[in-house]
Amino acid sequence: MTAFAQSLARRMRTPLTVRDVLIRLWVIAWLTFVWVLLWGEVTAANILGGLAVSLAILILAPLPQLPVEGRLHPLSAITLVLRVAFDLVVSSVEVAWLSIRPGPPPMTAILRAHVSVRSDLVLGLLVDAINVVPGTIVLEVDRRARVLYIHVLDAHNAAKVDRFYENVARLERMFIRAFEREGDWQERARRPTPRIVSAGGQSAGGAPGDARRPGDDEGGRRR
Repeated sequence: MTAFAQSLARRMRTPLTVRDVLIRLWVIAWLTFVWVLLWGEVTAANILGGLAVSLAILILAPLPQLPVEGRLHPLSAITLVLRVAFDLVVSSVEVAWLSIRPGPPPMTAILRAHVSVRSDLVLGLLVDAINVVPGTIVLEVDRRARVLYIHVLDAHNAAKVDRFYENVARLERMFIRAFEREGDWQERARRPTPRIVSAGGQSAGGAPGDARRPGDDEGGRRR
């Protein structure tokens, strides 16, 4: 028996929880909807074809499961969405002004930000929220150390840099309130503190957020 057949048999024997069933039903409905959109016509044949394709994808090429811990708090999640929408509007206006204002172009920088979210899923959502706001884009994610390297469009003075870090910290706190409150979190087994390799090649301990890349100045910017 091939490795693929063994993996398929193992998945078929694994019991499904209610959450697993609901997620699969949602994926089937979404993939079927996309399939019908691609054909451009709602017919029984297209719907059945979409169902067949979505089932084949779920069985033959399933995505790996992400561990989901904590609990969703709807009011905090709504506040988070409104805040991201507000930041999107404000940043769009600022970027538009930077593109038409007279004078030299703004000074950009790559800044390092340490975040304290514990779930990989929430970390991905936080990265998406940063990327969707004009003027900032995450270039690299150190998942183990929970460090983000973010390109910032306008960082010509210390006030702009401080404002950037305040915005990231506020966004992080809102994600924690929405998904990772301490009372709802089931702590996983402690992992060893990651060791960061310094510029000289020596491994060093310390807090993950203290890691600094070669070429970074004291503010975390790339020279």
